[in-house]
Amino acid sequence: MASWLPLALLTALCLALYNFFIKLAAAQLAPAVGAVVLQLVAAALGAGWLLWLKVQGQPVALTRTGLGLAALAGLGVGLAEILTFVVFQRGVPSSVGTPVIVGGSVLLTALLGLALLRENLSLAQAGGLLCIVVGISLLARGQ
Repeated sequence: MASWLPLALLTALCLALYNFFIKLAAAQLAPAVGAVVLQLVAAALGAGWLLWLKVQGQPVALTRTGLGLAALAGLGVGLAEILTFVVFQRGVPSSVGTPVIVGGSVLLTALLGLALLRENLSLAQAGGLLCIVVGISLLARGQ
């Protein structure tokens, strides 16, 4: 097994919990409130990790470009959080909305990697992306 795969699967579990709890929270509060609470908790977690690294004496890389790209990623995730709350407030089942959102994200990220980063795909990987397109189409069809 690749050394990164267990960590990637743990990350997938965390994202699953993220989406699941957004679905549950969407019926209980306004999307803006949910997004702010979610982002505050995430910021506190990140700040705690950064503090831990500093206390341990580990170097922390910091560049202007890196900060700018991280800010753009924050913009993307912030908008995605708000929109996910809105999607679930409209009554979309978690079993449909989450795969469409996440699958669409995976597909679009792969396309950006191909177009802008000049990454390559094997035939099997391209087939996997095609399966995502088919899956999104089937899931969206029932709604």
